[in-house]
Amino acid sequence: MSERTPVRIFLASSNLGKLREYQVLAGESPIEIALLPNFHEIPPFEETAPTFAENSAGKALHYSRFASGILLADDSGLVVPSLNGAPGVYSARYAGPNATDEDRFLKLLREMQDKIGRERAARFVCVSSLAQNGRALAVVSDFAEGTITHEPRGADGFGYDPVFFFEQLGRTYAEISREEKNEYSHRGRAFRKIIAFLSGQIL
Repeated sequence: MSERTPVRIFLASSNLGKLREYQVLAGESPIEIALLPNFHEIPPFEETAPTFAENSAGKALHYSRFASGILLADDSGLVVPSLNGAPGVYSARYAGPNATDEDRFLKLLREMQDKIGRERAARFVCVSSLAQNGRALAVVSDFAEGTITHEPRGADGFGYDPVFFFEQLGRTYAEISREEKNEYSHRGRAFRKIIAFLSGQIL
């Protein structure tokens, strides 16, 4: 991949916040990321598979048929072993289809109110997939280990960030800077694998 020839990737999302996060992660790499045009007009992909990998790859394959180039999709969520892996692939729907981020993490805290010590261990997981014209190019994954707090802390971030204590930095995801989160987060780690994959390809 020539450093003088940027590679454009379309993100299977209409979320500007997620786009900005990926653009920061791309940094000085020869990768340009844009939202998939007319995303809301495309028949949606139903994320009903039991694993992050199946949902991520399925979404990438589906939306790549509507993209003019390489398509990036991800599936991510919070896994708590003491809750048999919940919320897991249902992280975004944990408290119902119309629930807010606060509804979701407060439900999690209620479910964990009797958990102590290592029973509060958790990990954020992200699986990122690349596809083009209905063909899979790469599927990568990574994770970040932490513990669930007893109450929310911090005002930044989104989702379960206020209750996910990242031990390496001694703060919750909602208390660390965006730069720190990009460096250490599950999504940041997975996307750096995507960059490494593309850097070794002739596209």
